[in-house]
Amino acid sequence: MRFFLIIAAPLVAQVSVLTYQYDTTRAGVNSRERILTPANVNSKRFGKLFAVGVDGYIYGQPLYLPDVSIAGGTHNVVFVATEHDSVYAFDADSPQLLWQVSFLDPANGVTSVPTSDVNCEVQISPEIGITSTPVIDAASNTIYVVAMTKENGSYFHRLHALDVATGAERPGSPVTIQASSPGTGDGGIVDTLIPKNYKQRTGLLLLNGVVYFGMASHCDNNTYHGWFLGYDAGSLRQVAMFNATPNGAMGSFWMGGAAPAVDSEGNIYLVSANGTFDAAAGGADFGESYLKLSANRGLALADYFTPFNVGALDEEDEDTGSSGVVLLPDEAGSPARPHLLVGAGKEGRVYLLDRDHLGQWQQGSDSQIPQSIPSAVRSAYGNAAYFNGTVYFCGANDFLRAFPVANATLGIPTISTFTYPFPGCVPTISANGVSNGVLWTIDASPALRAYNPADVTTELYDSNQNAARDALEGSVKFTVPAVVNGKVYVPTPWALVVYGLLPPKRPGKRGTA
Repeated sequence: MRFFLIIAAPLVAQVSVLTYQYDTTRAGVNSRERILTPANVNSKRFGKLFAVGVDGYIYGQPLYLPDVSIAGGTHNVVFVATEHDSVYAFDADSPQLLWQVSFLDPANGVTSVPTSDVNCEVQISPEIGITSTPVIDAASNTIYVVAMTKENGSYFHRLHALDVATGAERPGSPVTIQASSPGTGDGGIVDTLIPKNYKQRTGLLLLNGVVYFGMASHCDNNTYHGWFLGYDAGSLRQVAMFNATPNGAMGSFWMGGAAPAVDSEGNIYLVSANGTFDAAAGGADFGESYLKLSANRGLALADYFTPFNVGALDEEDEDTGSSGVVLLPDEAGSPARPHLLVGAGKEGRVYLLDRDHLGQWQQGSDSQIPQSIPSAVRSAYGNAAYFNGTVYFCGANDFLRAFPVANATLGIPTISTFTYPFPGCVPTISANGVSNGVLWTIDASPALRAYNPADVTTELYDSNQNAARDALEGSVKFTVPAVVNGKVYVPTPWALVVYGLLPPKRPGKRGTA
């Protein structure tokens, strides 16, 4: 199986960020950061370097490729996509635009989708274009993005494959996203993906030459299902499809923008949101469920876990699938349960699951899984993170919480002093191996914040400490920065803001006056 991790280019030992939260465990750690440390991330030595404007909100995580032959030279490149249906390639070390492509053509009736069209102003506003985090195939130098457009009154989702050096479409790109499947117990009624009813929300996954992603609704409006689709990365032909609710409804995949996780055997892990659940009675509907899909068997369901109180969660709009999962290393497990994952949803209950036996559904309690901890956090969106024996959650209107984990058990958390307003944050970590860790967050106040992951009670830095120089002018919900090569790339509503070590001050000349 081919993982898409942080990799080093030959000879120059540079780091790439090709996917959401650095690798397919979704643990959120760049473990090859040698420049930023707890000693130098402070308001005297670290701050805003520059910002580059874009044409819309950036919901996805920035991606990074070093040493790209581009625009007549060689550049480290950072890529972002916007809700105005643009993809940008910037020089990662200076405010230089290398290329921009737009999927819009207003003169011919092709625009982004006004939020008012889908009656869902409270989620993404004022327009819907590219929402998810793209993914890069470094072997073919291709970046994959999914864009939504409105074209003379009709709606489309398209998967684009772009050359990282030029932004040009690869042969066969783009392809229109379509899906249909018959129900298994309803007399063969066919479910069809109606483009206007969906947005593409999960981060993209590239696995063994296939690009995967999930589809979500607009504010639970209209008829929709939990579609999870796979397209061949070369031909862009659809090669895999899974419907979480073939005989029911809803069950969409959004996960607060997180991307699906993958284990060493090629199993994909994702979480469905509100929707029909009848699997415990022999049905095929898996709303409010953690799902393990075999990519080696055409997205066949390999296992699942559904909370005991699934009915109440569905009724009260407490999506289990409001965030994704983190696959924990074996050091967090026990001899009996070495392979774990962790996640949480809107209810704020934290689930520690055994990946080898997810537990399916049990009446009355979740006692069949390693841990189900009620009220462990406030509503969780996006993703947790893991580093050095600790799991980090950051719920809405809650503290940053650091849970120790060992022997397949989560302990009592240490908490920050700052309360994160809605929707909380998605923590991400830079480190040099297991040393010099820095935990980074973006919050809606807005601010970029940094902690020593071994002590989240004290901030190392926040961008309001020297607001005149460093302040963020806005934030986007569920976003996560990319930290690489000594810089922190922060997506915002109308700009990509870049932080790093400040240049040393030159000694001033003595005056004669």
